[in-house]
Amino acid sequence: MSSTSYLFSRMFFMDMMHLIPSPEQILEQAICLASSVLAGRRRRIIDMTRPQRDFDIDPTTGFLPGKPLPHLTGEYSLWEQALLDGLETVKLGEDTSDEAIASRDAAEKWRAAIVSWPILSVDQVLAERALACRAHLVLAWLVHLYVHSIPPKDEPVYVPASLAVPLVAVSKHLEIAPVLTFADTVLWNWELINPDGPTTVDNMRFLVSATVELHAANMLRIIDEYNNMPSLHDMTAIFKISRDLRSLTTIIQEISDIMQSVRPVVDPHVFYWDIRPWFEGSDAKGPLGHGWVYEGVEESHKLDLSGPSAGQSTAMHALDAFLDIDHKLRQRRYPAPSEENKKADHGFMYRMRRYMPGAHRQYLEHLESTPRSLRNLAQCIPTLREPYNNAVMALKRLRDLHMRIACLYIVTMSHSVPDARSGCPASKMLERLESSRAAGKGPVRGTGGNELSLLLKAGRDATRRAAL
Repeated sequence: MSSTSYLFSRMFFMDMMHLIPSPEQILEQAICLASSVLAGRRRRIIDMTRPQRDFDIDPTTGFLPGKPLPHLTGEYSLWEQALLDGLETVKLGEDTSDEAIASRDAAEKWRAAIVSWPILSVDQVLAERALACRAHLVLAWLVHLYVHSIPPKDEPVYVPASLAVPLVAVSKHLEIAPVLTFADTVLWNWELINPDGPTTVDNMRFLVSATVELHAANMLRIIDEYNNMPSLHDMTAIFKISRDLRSLTTIIQEISDIMQSVRPVVDPHVFYWDIRPWFEGSDAKGPLGHGWVYEGVEESHKLDLSGPSAGQSTAMHALDAFLDIDHKLRQRRYPAPSEENKKADHGFMYRMRRYMPGAHRQYLEHLESTPRSLRNLAQCIPTLREPYNNAVMALKRLRDLHMRIACLYIVTMSHSVPDARSGCPASKMLERLESSRAAGKGPVRGTGGNELSLLLKAGRDATRRAAL
């Protein structure tokens, strides 16, 4: 036997010996499993073997589509061309720089053209899911370009029916909010560098967030295999679960590394003042804001019109569900929630699901319906506690990192401006923007209108409490 084979055999033997329970552990497992059986009888019987494709999940790309969305053609090319023109023409309405003021006439003509459009039927795009997704992306971006290119006024913003009516119709079909979402800015917002090449990281042009979603495809495979195992309690199953939890920990750590890569390429100053405002939704200004009115849509005040948020990532929700992270504070765990945790919006994560494509939201509901609680299994089987806790703490560290990034890019920038800005040609414009935003401003909010710091801390602390 070669030294390599011997070493592998010895490592495998040691792992297996570690998994063999002691008599005390066998008794503990028996009691725990009996409790699980009794609890399982009270739960709804479901089919956990449904393939992930039923939920529009690609085995290679996860929640990203397997290939780029096709552009709209025919009468819908009107929307595509307007998006291209808008990206070249309009500036933020609150931008008072000389360049922005000089472009206002062109922006006004662009908006007037949209108002004059006919209301197109969406029947043709609804016939193919990829076209429906593309229609949502284009129309949602047009809405945000339209709204945010209007100079600020102390009144509601009216979105013309030529945009509002088809966007709401497409959104109902996809079961997603009729506004810019994480799906529009990340999941569907990529293309192949070489159209004839494969769908791989090296051949895709996308945002950093899409790289995270691609990594999540491996995480979804682990979740799927866990839910489709014939048994969870024999030694082979326990060994596989332990190994997969170690792999899951590595995936979460890799996602943290990807998020770290943002800082060298995205300047906080540029993000906060030049990019983030375009993402803001109807309620981004908080309860004092006037919001948006969708013309031609009944009861448009009831629509979900917050902007895109990382909280809309189905991948992160799936990870929370798999590890049993209790964001709603329904379970008694240690340490007890702080007073600050209790003040956070505990329904935020679940509300963000309304901004996901319906198929992805159904996947989360399916995942949460499983009687196979990983956390309960780790409580019953001591050898799974360490790998489970390692995965939980890796997720906690990821949320620590998310807090630091949010602090750097949003919280800090909302209060002050780097000294280096004084040398920027647009510094006067930025100073005016800063003054207008600071006036009467309440808590720092995300693009979806949520109070950012409280939410991020509550999410991080809820994750930590899942550890055994």
